[in-house]
Amino acid sequence: MTTAPGSAGPADAVSFTGVVKTFGAVRAVDGIDLGVPRGEAVALLGRNGAGKSTAIGLLLGLDEPDAGTVRLFGGAPSRAVTAGRVGAMLQDGRPIRRVTVRELLTFVASTYPRPLPLAEALGLAGLTELADRRVDKLSGGQLQRVRFAVALAGGPELLVLDEPTAALDVEARRAFWASMRAYADRGNTVLFSTHYLEEADDNADRIVVIDHGRIVADGTSELIKSSVGGHLVAFDLPEGFTAELTRLPGVVSAEIRAGRARLRTDDSDATVVALAGLDAIRRLEVAPATLEDAFLALTHTTRDVQDTEDAQDHMKDGL
Repeated sequence: MTTAPGSAGPADAVSFTGVVKTFGAVRAVDGIDLGVPRGEAVALLGRNGAGKSTAIGLLLGLDEPDAGTVRLFGGAPSRAVTAGRVGAMLQDGRPIRRVTVRELLTFVASTYPRPLPLAEALGLAGLTELADRRVDKLSGGQLQRVRFAVALAGGPELLVLDEPTAALDVEARRAFWASMRAYADRGNTVLFSTHYLEEADDNADRIVVIDHGRIVADGTSELIKSSVGGHLVAFDLPEGFTAELTRLPGVVSAEIRAGRARLRTDDSDATVVALAGLDAIRRLEVAPATLEDAFLALTHTTRDVQDTEDAQDHMKDGL
């Protein structure tokens, strides 16, 4: 079970309607409908190759959809970008040689109609003390902060961040997200992708999960976690155990690995009570489902499903 994708509205900062993009036989984006209202911080999650980067490229006007429409603030992406309403922090890009951080940001800001004050951009990106350092002499983590500052330089209403904390240490990541939240709290819209699921859990108002080019979940972190079973119940399977796990009260799905069962349940109390009536349940554990648990459940492949079913059949055959 997944949450329903959000539909686009006329006041949205970002609007995808029936968007399709193919590369040869690969359908990288497969009929996406998505609306992001102004002022939201939205995390875009998906495995490598799920379609996130393609969707971001379409959003920024770097590519055109084969079908459907993409709109930013009600118009073409190129128009919003040209008007300085969009700032982007992408994964690729090489540092410019022989220019300082201050010189680079001053130049970038000069190309926008309503730029962010230089001191503010430096402060939000944690670069105040590095303003007069040459960009090509910075570390990988420092360069990532420069990319963030460049995205902020124009004072955009929409900030698009693709894996923004790659190469940052724990302290720098924490500082980055504090700055991002401060910027979003001004009423700006932030759309970011990340492989650090705890970052999405902690910093997104809403999470959109993409798999095989389609939206498979869209909602708050808590809603997405509950959609795949709000708790995990795990225990060792005793010898001779024959109960049908998926028929226990509250159980949404069951997985068996190396003689240990992991149940996703939307009513852990009922599940545990039912298990208590069975014989010799050992090492029983109950824990809230994490976003990672939900993400893995939502993006499993047909092969994953078959592997789990084969494991369950094998366990039954051996008991």
